[in-house]
Amino acid sequence: MELPQELDDFIKNSIDHTCGISVPNESLQLKVQSLETSNFVLRNQYLTLLSKLKQKEQALELAKGEACMNAQAIKKFVEENQKLAAECANLVNQCSKLERECSLYDHDREALMEFGNESDERAKEAEIRASELDEELKQLNEEVNYYKHQCEMLSDDSSKDGAMTEQKLLNTLVASLVNKNEVAKTASAFLEANSEVETCHELLTMLSSLRPETQNVLSLAAHVRTLQQDKDHLTINLHRAEEEVKVLFEENHVLDVENKRLLKLYKSEKKHANSGGKHDSSARTKVRDKLTLPYTITQQPKEEK
Repeated sequence: MELPQELDDFIKNSIDHTCGISVPNESLQLKVQSLETSNFVLRNQYLTLLSKLKQKEQALELAKGEACMNAQAIKKFVEENQKLAAECANLVNQCSKLERECSLYDHDREALMEFGNESDERAKEAEIRASELDEELKQLNEEVNYYKHQCEMLSDDSSKDGAMTEQKLLNTLVASLVNKNEVAKTASAFLEANSEVETCHELLTMLSSLRPETQNVLSLAAHVRTLQQDKDHLTINLHRAEEEVKVLFEENHVLDVENKRLLKLYKSEKKHANSGGKHDSSARTKVRDKLTLPYTITQQPKEEK
């Protein structure tokens, strides 16, 4: 195998230089030229590699800047996400409080409605009782007027026997209307209660000598007075019941308005909480998409209004 002439000369000159034999100038010049050529090629390669290294360093710095900006954006997003989570929790607590308040208002309103219905029933019963007492009072007044008229007729009657018979019948009728065991007690209590009246005061002084017929009439008058007082009390209770019904109606109206306001506020808070949840999921999707792109600067997500 034959070597190229240049290689052969190079080997020969190297052996001569090792052995101390002088090397021709041409060989040295050729070696210098070869070294200069190699140096030039190596210098070009060095400069090329240096420019590539600078480009890589610039790309690395750019990637570091983008990574830093991405990290800041992610940090801001995490902070906003935590704020939104805290707001959602607060809204949930407010919604639960509003629900409890609404349930309490509903319970109070139902209780007031039941109490109003009971008041209406009691007012109706009082009206019925008052009408019954009015009827009884009218009947008693008619009977008293009748007996009074009969007494006047008896006093004007010239027939003594007829007057005595009529008086007996009247006394019998009056006696049948009163309680025989409590006639004296009732008559005495009636006269004492009305002692400021002159007639009652005089009758009270004659209490021990009053005839049974007179005591029966006084007992009947006491019963009439009791019925009148019962009627007055029932009328007062009826007016009070009507006033209570009016107050309950107004309170029920106020509670109804407040209940509607709380329901409206609860619906708006619930709607706001649902919209906040949707924004949270959409923001996470955006950040996930941005992180999948290499060397991309992500922007901070804007809150939906």
